[in-house]
Amino acid sequence: MLHINDTIAIADWELSESFVRASGPGGQNVNKVSTAVELRFEAERSPHLSAPVKTRLKRLAGRRWTLEGALILQVDETRSQARNREIARERLADLIRQALVAPKRRIPTKPTLGSQRRRLAAKANRAQIKAGRGTIAEDDG
Repeated sequence: MLHINDTIAIADWELSESFVRASGPGGQNVNKVSTAVELRFEAERSPHLSAPVKTRLKRLAGRRWTLEGALILQVDETRSQARNREIARERLADLIRQALVAPKRRIPTKPTLGSQRRRLAAKANRAQIKAGRGTIAEDDG
């Protein structure tokens, strides 16, 4: 059981873990011990997440989302299999927590009359500055 918050907990049947050999440092140990963790969460079939949360989770997951609707996290940060499992579970929980937060709806606003006038005044001032940069005519003297 993976607890996300007070109301949501992910059941064990929704998660599956597989262990593979990690790349990177580890010496001879890296060739014989499978320490990297691949955590698979069946998000699309999860009864604990609502449809909008699943949609937001899919957008957050990006390439980690499969065509079957599963979220796959790969962790091979440490040389400890247990620690990699913890990191993978923490990352999944964080992703789900981010997906739970509904984005605030943007309310379009109009620029104030004062800001419009300031913008036009600055524009006119700038135009005057640029107009004064023309070539200087030579006087016969």
